[in-house]
Amino acid sequence: MSKQRIELNVEVRETGRANSRGLRVNKMVPGIIYGAIENQNVSVHVNDILKYNTRAYENALLNLKSSDSKLNGKVALIKSVQVNPLSRKPEHVDFFALDLNKAVRVSVEIKIEGKAIGLSEGGLLNIVMRSVEVECLPTAIPEFLTLDVTNLGVGESLHASELTMPAGVKLISRPEVTIAAVVEQEEEAAATPAAAAAPAAGAVAPAAGAKAAATPAAAKPAAKK
Repeated sequence: MSKQRIELNVEVRETGRANSRGLRVNKMVPGIIYGAIENQNVSVHVNDILKYNTRAYENALLNLKSSDSKLNGKVALIKSVQVNPLSRKPEHVDFFALDLNKAVRVSVEIKIEGKAIGLSEGGLLNIVMRSVEVECLPTAIPEFLTLDVTNLGVGESLHASELTMPAGVKLISRPEVTIAAVVEQEEEAAATPAAAAAPAAGAVAPAAGAKAAATPAAAKPAAKK
């Protein structure tokens, strides 16, 4: 279960572009909080967003601390963060206020365990999905789900339905969605220079000065995801 509970300082802010620019100058990120609370415009220090908007803190419950009584003591999740495409600095953050007695839907990471037997048979392990959507109470959100691929042979796959859900956690993603598969490697056609230069039987050699028709490139093996 997700046991991370983080105290996060947030404050009410005024709206408008000028106010947002002023916040960023002071290393504050404008945002909004909604959900089990009346929508409220807020601001948070940029360092907190940089720290907690990472895989290590995914789905961590945030205990809000504020001088505003409407915000103080609320529990929330980071829903999304808008990032400047050039500077990569956060420009806006959305928080989702939680009712700890009501189920929420979140995306949970899948961790792959074991070494597939198909790898020794010349196959490649292809990870198709790295997370699934689940529904549960906020206090029951798993930190991650595991999938053991040890017995996966060439041409075989594992699906979302084969994930073991903790008590109180319901799978929302389609159960037939493929999570991992072992696929055959495609062998590249290793044409020798002589074979490439010699025309195939019955083929007409190009006239002098004419450009030879381009031959399609050999298929490359499927990339391991």
